[in-house]
Amino acid sequence: MSDDWWKSAVVYQVYPRSFQDSDGDGIGDLAGIRSRLDHLEWLGVDVIWLSPIYASPQADNGYDISDYQAIDPTFGDLEDFDALLTAAHARGMKIVMDLVVNHTSDEHPWFLESRASKRSPKRDWYWWRPPRPGFEPGATGAEPTNWRAFFSGPSWAFDEESGEYYLHLFHQKQPDLNWENPEVRQAVYAMMNWWLDRGVDGFRMDVINLISKTLPLRDGEPLAGGLGNGFPLYACGPRNHEFLHEMHREVFEGREGRFLTVGEMPGVTVDDAVLFTDPERREVDMVFQFEHVDVDHGPLGKFDPQPLDLVRLKSILGRWQSALAERGWNSLYWDNHDQPRVVSRFGDDRDHWAASAKALAAVLHLQRGTPYIYQGEELGMTNAGFTSIDEYHDIESLGAYDELREMDVPIERIMDGLAAQSRDNARTPVQWDASPHAGFTTGTPWLPVTANHTWLNAEAQRADPDSVSAFYRALIALRHSEDVVAHGTFEMLLPEDPQVFAFRRTLDGTVMTVAANLSGDDAVARVDVAQGALLLHNLGSDATPYPAGAGEIPLGPWEARVYLHR
Repeated sequence: MSDDWWKSAVVYQVYPRSFQDSDGDGIGDLAGIRSRLDHLEWLGVDVIWLSPIYASPQADNGYDISDYQAIDPTFGDLEDFDALLTAAHARGMKIVMDLVVNHTSDEHPWFLESRASKRSPKRDWYWWRPPRPGFEPGATGAEPTNWRAFFSGPSWAFDEESGEYYLHLFHQKQPDLNWENPEVRQAVYAMMNWWLDRGVDGFRMDVINLISKTLPLRDGEPLAGGLGNGFPLYACGPRNHEFLHEMHREVFEGREGRFLTVGEMPGVTVDDAVLFTDPERREVDMVFQFEHVDVDHGPLGKFDPQPLDLVRLKSILGRWQSALAERGWNSLYWDNHDQPRVVSRFGDDRDHWAASAKALAAVLHLQRGTPYIYQGEELGMTNAGFTSIDEYHDIESLGAYDELREMDVPIERIMDGLAAQSRDNARTPVQWDASPHAGFTTGTPWLPVTANHTWLNAEAQRADPDSVSAFYRALIALRHSEDVVAHGTFEMLLPEDPQVFAFRRTLDGTVMTVAANLSGDDAVARVDVAQGALLLHNLGSDATPYPAGAGEIPLGPWEARVYLHR
């Protein structure tokens, strides 16, 4: 196996609490995941990324960890994990863990000891600061800096017992670790080595570009409502590259070639990404950037979605392809546990559901980079369809609802924004069959199953050679069989076309041309594939036969065509 095997690999993300329940409590678990490995093997995926399964109070669905070396009882125990790992490896699939080390839970023993006393040996393991001078402790505005937290409100929580504040960039139950302290870093590296020695195959690193804060901590640019934007002061901070290089040395040195490392990095620039992923620098294999999934955010942010500007989306993706062409590597994704369903977001889940799901898959998977499939994406799962705030569980969505209400945003606009963008859209249970709870559980699911599961489910699609999942399977097989997909150069075609997403991949005389109409109207792709053979298309048996033409390809609504010439 080559050291860069992940360039030809496809990663499948499992959100454990919503994948498969094995014991009827309504929450997915490790035994449930193991029971569905045949589905992932059928798809042909190479790597399974598990969202957090560690011990946690579940304030943020496991991204608040209280013990990095224990499995949360909700999901099973270490024996269940070992059984899953063994079963996946037996099928030739790797397991990648979610590494959440920008912060812990406030119930982690490290934080409990840090909070116990100002003289605690672990006090400096977290960011503790006194109130702002001249302010009463605990009063509004007394926070050490004016930073706004990601989940709304101030990013500092007051601890009455010690009279000081601790930093939490996310929820107040997620205090930030102080990576300036070398003891913190060594504790993290020891934990990572423990998991690798147990047999895991790498890490997806949660918000790993936030671990280095600019010192001294200071106010950010003021925002409306009295808080400030601290993001430029803690994103891709001054020691971020140093810390990741040290991590590589302490954890992965001598283990190269076996593991996958991907850093989730909100706000990362292409210039930074080249440095983070340059193999000579020995930091991470690839990063998750967010620019393309922020493209539809409106004046009020994420929960104020705007219609997709395809020209802008292509410009963003094309720039990332170009920037990482010679050094570094791209990760490719539409969906994950933090994003709504792409077929509802950028596709057409009403009139052209299957065609749009496949077209979006084609233009993503055939770019240069490692593709990530989020559970249910391969089925074309749609947004949840919630209509009441009482149906939402996600802390980000609930915080945004309260904040937007305080801003006097009309309730209809708020609910439309949540329906389109809430993280709960990605967290409804996987739709395995048409039974009452979609085959996910025999109990009551923790989040309601989407109503369309009666026809949109894995069982129905396995029997249909033209299904969305069959198309994903074909895309994965294509990546494994054609080196041009993983290793070819990338050239964006028709960058100003408002309907057509087209590009060309080239390697050693092999040319692959992809042309997809990402609209509900007829279109023409003005690209030359005169010598190419039609390799793949997304309309299945409904496709109109059309030979490669010289100069243009007529495309029906949401039609995608892939041509290959040797």
